[in-house]
Amino acid sequence: MTSAHLPTPLDTLDTPCLLLDETRMTRNIQRLNALMAGHGVQLRPHLKTPKSIDVARRVMASPQGPAAVSTLQEAEQFAAAGVTDLLYAVGVSPSKLDRVLALRGKGVDLTVVVDSIEAAQAVADRATAEGRPVPTLIEIDCDGHRAGVQPGNHEHLLSIARVLHAAGCLRGVMTHAGESYGCRSLEAIADMAEQERWAAVSCAEAIRQAGLPCPVVSVGSTPTAHFARHLDGVTEVRAGVYVFFDLVMAGLGVCSTDDIAATVLTTVIGHQADKGWILVDAGWMAMSRDRGTAKQPVDQLYGLVCDVDGKVYPDLLLAETNQEQGIIMLRAGSSARLPDLPLGTKLRIVPNHACATCAQHEAYQVVRPGEPGVVARWERFRGW
Repeated sequence: MTSAHLPTPLDTLDTPCLLLDETRMTRNIQRLNALMAGHGVQLRPHLKTPKSIDVARRVMASPQGPAAVSTLQEAEQFAAAGVTDLLYAVGVSPSKLDRVLALRGKGVDLTVVVDSIEAAQAVADRATAEGRPVPTLIEIDCDGHRAGVQPGNHEHLLSIARVLHAAGCLRGVMTHAGESYGCRSLEAIADMAEQERWAAVSCAEAIRQAGLPCPVVSVGSTPTAHFARHLDGVTEVRAGVYVFFDLVMAGLGVCSTDDIAATVLTTVIGHQADKGWILVDAGWMAMSRDRGTAKQPVDQLYGLVCDVDGKVYPDLLLAETNQEQGIIMLRAGSSARLPDLPLGTKLRIVPNHACATCAQHEAYQVVRPGEPGVVARWERFRGW
């Protein structure tokens, strides 16, 4: 091996930067793949968390997909890398149909989502004018978390379905149990998974009973995907943050902190001994402002602090953040002792929300336990 191929030592990296434990990521991927195989349901991984071609190739069932995205920028980037089976899993606006049709014209089977007659009519009118159908899923509101047709409002549901079907665009239904992030037990997550499944399946049955096609029944969130009791009537499951996991997922009991694959490498830049502060160069620009654990029984503030190898320091938190500086403190009421971390010490911060933290960075510095330093750099992208 030449020196050009030697791993880059962590202590030589400019900080803050984003580390990705490939071994943990692979284990997380394999775990959900095995669960979906047991249910006999296709997994459509959501690529909004990694926004990386290198990660996508490791998480998808094939180089062509399937996959879900949250922005057309993601759809365009992944399509350029050969991914041809994509779901744009956010309600589509008429102004974005030019980009949707451009991708479909390049051979990408891009599906869009609507939840109103107005949006359905916009898609249908454009598809008719172009002489090309735009496959569309009707979003169902399974939990009051965001957009969607109410499951019991079959009149509204069927009105949308008929508009889409007349233009050859009706592909099925989809829903997302975002409220699963607020559950307080694994039993509650399993109940939410059933609520999510029932909402989508009952709407699909209503569409079919009206004599219309509904081949796709798409559900999913990371918590419900892991704890669904069964998935009868579902054709595919979507999940995204499971690839990396984070402290919110650990707080729900979906994973442990040892499963969290993405962390931020930071450097000690100062001390305020009388205040019990250790200052680091990772502020909210590196970690994001996401405080997703604040509503959980254990508030992890802006993240758990680990040594450079990823071992968690007991009760040591990134407690406060400025734009480019963070303040590390012991958890209030802790009996632990503040560790001696000299100027220049490298640390890792475990994030609350992997999607938000990763979005602050341009690349993953890939590491593997037992191997020194960074073994690869995987680019990621941003934008809409």
